[in-house]
Amino acid sequence: MKYSAHETAIVEEGSAIGEGTRIWHWVHICAGAKIGSNCSFGQNVYVANDVKIGNNVKVQNNVSIYDAVILEDDVFCGPSMVFTNVINPRSSVERKDEYKTTLVKKGTSIGANATIICGVTLGEYSFVAAGSVVTKDVKPFELVAGIPAKPIGWVNESGIRQDMPPSNK
Repeated sequence: MKYSAHETAIVEEGSAIGEGTRIWHWVHICAGAKIGSNCSFGQNVYVANDVKIGNNVKVQNNVSIYDAVILEDDVFCGPSMVFTNVINPRSSVERKDEYKTTLVKKGTSIGANATIICGVTLGEYSFVAAGSVVTKDVKPFELVAGIPAKPIGWVNESGIRQDMPPSNK
């Protein structure tokens, strides 16, 4: 086995998991999930079938990554943050053919308890503050916060706040 999984984890046959990935307690990886190398999935994480995850992604405890979510390399998902995949869910209406793709670009960080509404793109190295609700696309290197999330500044590739956007982007 090229990855490690705790004995309580459910890793369905058919999932693709890269070398060096660590899967902790009570994680469920569905059969169609594609996961890169050197990732880490904290306790109680769920990864659905139609999910693509790059290399070196860190998903903290209690995060569900539903169908139609794409996480590129070096993404950080803070504890208990939330992805959605349907704009107008109803328990009595099946909308599996209406999932909206959410794209989280390379190097992005999403803080604890943030919510990402489906259909948005989080630009490279963007930063979503803890507790924010993202309803619109976020620019590369942009720092957003609030409900709904609004731009409040910029960060560099290391996540350090900057006065202006990086000159090379």
